[in-house]
Amino acid sequence: MSPWKCGAFLFSLAAVVVTGPACGGVEAATQGAKGGSEFHAAAPRPHTSAPTPPAAPSATAAEGPRPGETLEERATRLHRQAIIVDGHNDIPSIILASDFDLGTKSTRTHTDLARMKAGGITGEFFSIYVEGDLADKPTVRGGGALRRAIDLIDVTYRQVERHPADLMLATTAADIRRAKREGKIAVLMGIEGGHAIENSLNALRTLYRLGCRYMTLTHSNTNEWADSAGFNGPFVVKHHGLSPFGEEVVHEMQRIGMLVDISHVSDETFFSVMKVSRAPVIASHSSSRAVADHRRNMTDDMLRALAKNGGVAMVNFWSMFLSNEYGVAAKKWFEKNGKAFGELRARYRDDIVAFKEALEKLRAQGEPMPKVPFSVLIDHIDHMVKVAGVDHVGLGSDFDGVDDLPEGLSGIDGLPKITLELVKRGYKDEDILKILGGNFLRVLESAEAYSRSTATTLSGDGSTRRIGQ
Repeated sequence: MSPWKCGAFLFSLAAVVVTGPACGGVEAATQGAKGGSEFHAAAPRPHTSAPTPPAAPSATAAEGPRPGETLEERATRLHRQAIIVDGHNDIPSIILASDFDLGTKSTRTHTDLARMKAGGITGEFFSIYVEGDLADKPTVRGGGALRRAIDLIDVTYRQVERHPADLMLATTAADIRRAKREGKIAVLMGIEGGHAIENSLNALRTLYRLGCRYMTLTHSNTNEWADSAGFNGPFVVKHHGLSPFGEEVVHEMQRIGMLVDISHVSDETFFSVMKVSRAPVIASHSSSRAVADHRRNMTDDMLRALAKNGGVAMVNFWSMFLSNEYGVAAKKWFEKNGKAFGELRARYRDDIVAFKEALEKLRAQGEPMPKVPFSVLIDHIDHMVKVAGVDHVGLGSDFDGVDDLPEGLSGIDGLPKITLELVKRGYKDEDILKILGGNFLRVLESAEAYSRSTATTLSGDGSTRRIGQ
């Protein structure tokens, strides 16, 4: 969940409090699915499990601690060696609203090009976030759900094209590895909110063609084919998981090689996905419910099921999902300031910069929110590794979609601190490389392998099912 992202990109505590259904490279994209030639016309998709993913590449093979190496030196070496993948970053929404350019150094965002380089990121998923309101209430300025997705895709392309020496659009695991070899940052795209496809498998395939490689089945709003976890308040239950059309969405995503993302979905939807999946799935930005009891986090049973599926859970960095103490304080804040907050939301609906500034002033009038120690973020990683196994945990920051990060982490340039803390906690080199990005690469490669095994074309063999059929 992201505070920018309830209706008017609510920056700060907004997402804590809004309820209801409204809250909640380049060549490959132009050639068509999988670079065009990787789809082969053949038989309909088989009901098979995912093929065994390829072995980890030697480029990320761990060599173990070196004699006389300090913990800091070891962490620095591993961070430079690693292919580091972050599963979720909301910077496209800020770029679309304010025309911010990544080449501009900024203290108002978690992300800019200089900080991405300092953080050592290899692959960054730019979130194609579509607010739930647009599913039911399109606007003249913002359009509808699919239009918003297209706008965000375009601004992502714009950044890649403005900074070709540093950024490259990536649509495959091979692209991420190439970015590492060439010293560039791979920009990937993931759709946040299944309502973005407007109940159309044709739209789903088109978004894949444009380069999107995962889709979060819901946001905080339950849609026409999948139930959401929501955020607070009563659950909105329409399907008790996935509807029959929702199951078809999952099948079609996996057939074409688009990762199914279960962050934001209800527990029932999660287990429905586990029943029908034929390839590994991801949680692009979810933490542990056993450590911080929030409905957006994953229970231990969910983590174990995800591990059995072969997937990866990517830890969210938002203080709200890390700390029970923070959650209690946030609830109290809204009980006191809910009316003023709602007025600001209405006044600055189309100006997220002005909304952010006004909300910060409102927050400054009250008691400060509790600081969450950086160690708590690593506690989530520890617990998820203990439950799911070290092969099934990754990083999904939610940068620029959240306000409060753990102490000592101000943005994407702070990623090396995670590596150092994992070293200090006694993780093996090979396991640190897995958590930083190796596990995600394995899952993406497995999804690609499953898609190839179906031996189908993207649209020619695509499902023609429509909602309600």
